[in-house]
Amino acid sequence: MLSRDEILKPIWYGFTALDVDRNGKVSKSQLKVLSHNLCTILKISHNTSALEEHFKDDDEGPVSTQGYMPYLNMFILDKIQANFDFNELNKMCWTLSAPKHISSKHLLISEADTFKVWCIFNFLSEDKYPLHIVTEELEYFLRRLFAAMGCSWNEDRFEGYKMQLGAKKKHLNAWELIELIGMGHFIKGINPQTLSMGINEVYQELVMDVVKQGYMMKKGHKRKNWTERWFELHLNYMSYYVSEDLIEQKGCISLDRNCCVESLPDKDGKKNLFIIKCVEKSFEINASDKKAKQEWIQAIQDCIVHIRQGLSSPHRESRQKRRELRNKMKAEQEMMENRMRQLQLANESKQAQLEAMTKARMQMEEQVVEKANEVEQNWQRMQELEDMYRQLKKALDDERQAKEDEEALRKLQARLLQEEANKRLELEQIHQQQQEILSQSQKEKEELERERAEKESALQAAQEQLQSLRRQREGAQEEYMVVTKKLERAANKTKNWKHKVSKHEGLLQIIQPGTKSPTKMTNWGQAAFSETELDEMERIWQENKNRSYDGQ
Repeated sequence: MLSRDEILKPIWYGFTALDVDRNGKVSKSQLKVLSHNLCTILKISHNTSALEEHFKDDDEGPVSTQGYMPYLNMFILDKIQANFDFNELNKMCWTLSAPKHISSKHLLISEADTFKVWCIFNFLSEDKYPLHIVTEELEYFLRRLFAAMGCSWNEDRFEGYKMQLGAKKKHLNAWELIELIGMGHFIKGINPQTLSMGINEVYQELVMDVVKQGYMMKKGHKRKNWTERWFELHLNYMSYYVSEDLIEQKGCISLDRNCCVESLPDKDGKKNLFIIKCVEKSFEINASDKKAKQEWIQAIQDCIVHIRQGLSSPHRESRQKRRELRNKMKAEQEMMENRMRQLQLANESKQAQLEAMTKARMQMEEQVVEKANEVEQNWQRMQELEDMYRQLKKALDDERQAKEDEEALRKLQARLLQEEANKRLELEQIHQQQQEILSQSQKEKEELERERAEKESALQAAQEQLQSLRRQREGAQEEYMVVTKKLERAANKTKNWKHKVSKHEGLLQIIQPGTKSPTKMTNWGQAAFSETELDEMERIWQENKNRSYDGQ
């Protein structure tokens, strides 16, 4: 049973072929014709009023694919049975769409081969619209085509084309694939008949689900004769025809989980025999050679295993695995791209952080240089501070010593102050006594001053008197000398007179002169004091004067 996605692909081409204005909308009248043809080919009873009933709320304008899809699903696709001819559906949709795209093209392949390439494209294309074939499926198709033609695969040429294609886009649509094959891009120098046979073989394998095909001998059930037939192995059945043109089908072998295939020994002159055992009957077949026999047995056995496991045909399974692998790789690629974007963002962030860190590092280096200078300065300051600390310590020691000395001095000072206080007290007492003495001495001083003044005045007077006396003494000395002379003269006269008197002693007593010790003579006569007495009196006066000065 074909999947709904495979059935929708040719229908999509039929719908787009009716979209003349290429705006994604088709008129209702054209949709009625398309729906009628689809129901006919898919062998579904057609309800002519269902379309009108479905779009009764819409206006008379055209209907888009989004509007047509609910109707298509509900009234056509949901009713499909397995007895319709999918090839007829492809031909009908091809007839609608092909003239608008390849009528003006000069292709090297026939129209039938072009149709087969289109069907192969639908089989290999992704289930996304608009339909396209990716490069992996294109490579798969070309490899199978070259293998069917018996040609060697040119990997380098395809890689060059893929790179050229990847520069624009990574996929092709159906008409680009037909142009690629029909214009001989990869098949230059290949016989057109060989190319046609290769396209047909790939078409039979992929689109028609032909697992294997070829001529073999079959033993009849009634006449037991051996007849050559063209066999085509599908997943659920194996049909055989008179020839490879498939015009006359002679029978069909239904395969199910109860069937089996076994090799037979040689008999009746036939070699390479095997038998297909089914529930109702068995079929004996003769392959052309031992290799073909093994290939047919293996292919039939694989189909039975797929049926037992509920799997689809090998080509569809292979396509599904390639899609899953591609989706997985795409998811991994997207995840890798996301990871790469994240890494790129992280890298950019890291780069920005690195730049910031570089700037920060440069700033830090500058700061380090500054800090180094500051450290150097701080080190110098530390040295200075250490010196200052040592000096300060010394100063503190000195200060402590000074404080100790100060304390000692303070104690000494306190002691001295105490002594001074005591002395001051004594001095105050002495001063008081002195004041008292001074108060007494003041009077005495005044008296002494007065006495001194008197004595000075007396001394002055005495000095003046002394001077006067000295002058008098000198005058007296002079007079004394004169007197002495006179005395000598008088003595002489006296001697004379004495002599004379002695002679006349009885008459008169002559006056005797006094002692011969020197006497102070003044103008008034002999002085009251002698010279020695005057000197003693002067000495005593001078001592009294000096004592009075010392007391002041």
